[in-house]
Order: sequence, then structure tokens, then C-alpha cells
Amino acid sequence: MQGMSTESIEAARAAAPVAVGEVDVAAVARLIGEPARAAMLDALLAGRALAAGELARIAGVSPGTASEHLARLRDGGLVEVVAAGRHRYHRLASPEVGQVLEALALVSRPKPVRTLRQSRTNAALLVARTCYDHLAGQVGVAVHDALVTREALRTVPAGYELTTVGVELLTGIGVDVPTARSARRAFARPCLDFTERRSHLAGALGAAICARFLAQGWLVRRATGDRALRVTDGGRRTLTDAFGITDAQVAAGAGATPGAATGAAGG
Repeated sequence: MQGMSTESIEAARAAAPVAVGEVDVAAVARLIGEPARAAMLDALLAGRALAAGELARIAGVSPGTASEHLARLRDGGLVEVVAAGRHRYHRLASPEVGQVLEALALVSRPKPVRTLRQSRTNAALLVARTCYDHLAGQVGVAVHDALVTREALRTVPAGYELTTVGVELLTGIGVDVPTARSARRAFARPCLDFTERRSHLAGALGAAICARFLAQGWLVRRATGDRALRVTDGGRRTLTDAFGITDAQVAAGAGATPGAATGAAGG
């Protein structure tokens, strides 16, 4: 830095990327580790923006307490506010926050099941759910494996690239591939499913596939703010016709090619 003033040097240091050793992991862990905040973040993993009142109900706290928790999550960069007229909704601040939460699920012990409702919810989550904005569970893994088996995806250093076969397959069912390509995020990457312990498809392409399935009613949410998805009759036909996925494969938790790929931690 020869020829630079002391002030210029200090300014350059301040603007430089933060070194790994300086990252305050403990602060993020404290934010996520509080039970009410963890419940709110888990609800937001459904990929929807929710009002503070809804999050208060989900977390089992008063509206005032929920507001305090949400303020801390906003200050910590985990949650952001979306305004719609006079209403304010909260959502995860980025896909990376979702990745962190799902990675924690991989090393967390399951909660004890004490009610029939919990048992049914857990069973539904195994079949199909959202992992932030992409498909997870047996259906998500089956779609990923089908794309790999049919050579619709090609492995590249950044994750996956879509082949000509893949473009034809996905555009054939109306997936918006061009918009996914132009997104300012990873295009396609494997994401380790915490229930299947195998990869499903994440990134902008995974989000585009999930959005198409929801828009067409091939998958429907079981309840507001719930991550669990139900496969409709139209969804079963699409899974079979486009991807070669049968009900038996989904029920067995096996996609087109068991163990087709491994990936980063996720949902």
C-alpha cells in the first residue's frame, strides 16, 4: 500500500471482506437457539412471508413477545420485512438462511412425538415438503434422481448445469428456465435432504420447479405456513409422465436411481 495515507489504509481495511476467523457464529447460534425464534424460523422455511400474529401463534408466545423476537431476527440478518399496503409480513432474509436452518436439522435430534397430529405431520413431511423455496422429501429426492438419471443435469464445479435434454424436459412442463438462469444465485446444486439423507435439487432451478408444481396444483400445501405438501392426482400424472416416478418409488423413499448423488447440507 505504498503511497497511501494512513486514513486510506484504514478505509481499505474496513471495506475489505471479513476474514473467516472474525465471523461471529455464536451470535447467529444464540438467535436461532431460542425456542420461540426457532419455531418462527422453522415456519418461515415453508417459503412464505407470514404476519407477526401468525408467527406468534405458531411459536406460542404473545404478540408483544413475538415482535421482540422478530426485531432481533431482523437485526441479526435472518429475517426481513415485506410491506403489502398497510400490512407487514416477515420472511427469511435469503436462501442462505434456509440452508443454515436445514443444515442444523441434519444434526438435530427429532422431537418426541406425543400426539396423533404430530405423527401425521411428520409422515406428511417425509413424502413432500418445501426446503425454503424448493422441493424436499421423497418427492424432491425422486425428482432430483430422475433428472440425473435421464442426463438432464450435468455436474459442474458450481453444482449442476442443465443439458439440452433437461431444457426440453422442464420447459415441456412449463418450468421457467430462462428466469432461473438469470437469477442472482446459484442456478442448480444438490442439497442434502435431512430425512432421506440423499440429495434433492436446490438453487434457482429447484425453486422454479417447485413454483411450477405449486402454480399448477400438482402439489398443494396442507395448511397455511406448513412445509408439508400433498401430491394431487395431476401431480402424480406429471411425476410419472415427465419424470418416470411412480407412487411406489415415492412411498419407498427411492427415486429413479438410489444414491445418485451427494450434496451439501440442506432440507
